[in-house]
Amino acid sequence: MTETDPSDLRALVVNCTLTPTPGRSHTDLLAQNAVAIMRANGVTVDELRAVDHVIPPGVQTDMTEHGFDRDDWPAIQERVMAADILIIATPIWLGDKSSVCTRVIERLYGYSGETNPAGQWAYYGKVGGVVVTGNEDGIKHVAMNVLYSLQHLGYVIPPQADCGWIGEVGPGPSYGDPGSGGPENDFTRRNTTFMTWNLMHVASMLRRAGGIPAHGNQVTEWEAGRRFDHPNPEYR
Repeated sequence: MTETDPSDLRALVVNCTLTPTPGRSHTDLLAQNAVAIMRANGVTVDELRAVDHVIPPGVQTDMTEHGFDRDDWPAIQERVMAADILIIATPIWLGDKSSVCTRVIERLYGYSGETNPAGQWAYYGKVGGVVVTGNEDGIKHVAMNVLYSLQHLGYVIPPQADCGWIGEVGPGPSYGDPGSGGPENDFTRRNTTFMTWNLMHVASMLRRAGGIPAHGNQVTEWEAGRRFDHPNPEYR
């Protein structure tokens, strides 16, 4: 058992592949390495493919209130809020994250204005990571984009919270194709392992500590007029 035993944690892996179930997803194949490590250490892992669900574009909590006939995101959001760890997995297309991934992040953003019981933003105390696959360049660009988005919403980003595989740049085999070298690639295997353990370590530390300390970051207190040592407290 590690000092930060992760066995009481919950994780959600959102696969932003463009391929609906039961189609083969190379992004899922790489993400399953992280899933296996977490499950081996007692973490309860929830998984979903976003493309299997009706997720309208927008940054509101329920898009049926804004002209759409159906919105599966509110039920997905409950799964997001139940998780200590969120892993966004996405392929690369045209050097960037998938359109499905963009939509997922937009919908996460729709809930970022809500608060937790301590008066902080709703995602405080949760950790985030990203898994990237493809056969074209862009892993670091996508990782920067997704991890920045998650931290801006309130997620804690542990050290080295990204992993990926692209193989040789240009058209060619994807991660799970025969002879791709992806599953055997030591760099990818190492980064996936380090990412997963860092996510579990930090999530466990936050759980033991009761989340991020609630001082200087409480929306409710700021709105009530408290300024937490800001040098210009008269400006409201």
